[in-house]
Amino acid sequence: MKKTINLRSLAAQALEQVVEKGQSLSAVLPPLQQKVSDKDKALLQELCFGVLRTLPRLEWLVGQLMSRKMTGKQRTVHYLILVGIYQLLYTRIPAHAALAETVEGAVAIKRPAFKGLINGVLRQFQRQQDELLAEADSQEIRFLHPGWLLKRLRAAYPEQWEAVVDANNQRPPMWLRVNRQHHTREQWLALLSEAGHIGYPHPAYPDSVRLESPLPVHQLPGFEQGWVTVQDASAQGCVDLLDPQNGDTILDLCAAPGGKTTHILEAAPQAKVLAVDVDPQRLKRVYENLARLNMQADVKCGDGRYPDQWCGEQIFDRILLDAPCSATGVIRRHPDIKWLRRDADIAELALLQGEILDAIWPHLKSGGTLVYATCSILPEENSQQIAAFLARHPEATLVDTGTPAQPGRQNLPAAEEGDGFFYAKLIKG
Repeated sequence: MKKTINLRSLAAQALEQVVEKGQSLSAVLPPLQQKVSDKDKALLQELCFGVLRTLPRLEWLVGQLMSRKMTGKQRTVHYLILVGIYQLLYTRIPAHAALAETVEGAVAIKRPAFKGLINGVLRQFQRQQDELLAEADSQEIRFLHPGWLLKRLRAAYPEQWEAVVDANNQRPPMWLRVNRQHHTREQWLALLSEAGHIGYPHPAYPDSVRLESPLPVHQLPGFEQGWVTVQDASAQGCVDLLDPQNGDTILDLCAAPGGKTTHILEAAPQAKVLAVDVDPQRLKRVYENLARLNMQADVKCGDGRYPDQWCGEQIFDRILLDAPCSATGVIRRHPDIKWLRRDADIAELALLQGEILDAIWPHLKSGGTLVYATCSILPEENSQQIAAFLARHPEATLVDTGTPAQPGRQNLPAAEEGDGFFYAKLIKG
């Protein structure tokens, strides 16, 4: 008989890897999901995402309920308790089942001596829940963001920062990109409706559809045949600005996982596209996306700071640079970003972005278009980055995206909108 896997113990181990060891949840979670049934994969994901989304509140509650902090090898028990409180607060799992499964998690992580402690802490939380939450929600922890990021958001968006924080704390909508080589958006929406689901067209991005409720991809009409791709609406805006044409030679730099590469080829099937990324593991996803959509592109592993190493003296008609960034615009999709990023990272990322921009600019033809994009909402990586670039390169002209005084277009995350995203479109004189 197959041994039952304790989901709560797996979640606690994953959370410890993310918060204590700095691993990304997208790297830690898939191997653990392989150990459980399809039915349980979703719950394991919910527990991990949920705890990371609400971590400051949960940590504060545990601090009130326990007189001593758990250290060393006991830290997994600490994360198991967080998983327990999360279930009691945020899920529909019956309290008795959440308690029993979380307590049993101590056995699965080989800490059976802590069963009584876990049970005691969770029951104490149930007794004191109302007064504890009232106190927690009177403090800054209610925003569920690290202090350094709140400070930056307040400075950048004095009128909007609370709306941004609120959007970051929500579950994200599911956006799709309809492949215009197969169907118009209206035709595909009709197929979706026939399948019993509802989608809404984005008002600004012509291929973009928001699902009323997220769906597994196998339920999307024609997903396997390449009729539709899962991609956030804001990410689709890059290719609209790039405006690729058949016959163009186009560089997609920092291309993994390949969503924008394939979007370029949907818009201009006869374009010659070079997709480059520094991470060989993530490049596998580019190949997978090209294969599913039955498309051809030249794919290379390379560092954007040293283009001569991977494209020699080649000149491009158009360049899309989706620059490495803090990813502060996609926190609702990746809540671990809040705990993996540090304040000092922002200046380092801005330096890297500037180096890549300066390195790749000579590879754009005169009269060519470069679109700089990030999934960040921080000005240092975005408007300030482009303002500094324009000051260094008088031959660059900003078009369709802001003004020289306030360069670029900044999307902020919102409930029924795309993720936080920044674009600047530059023409080389």
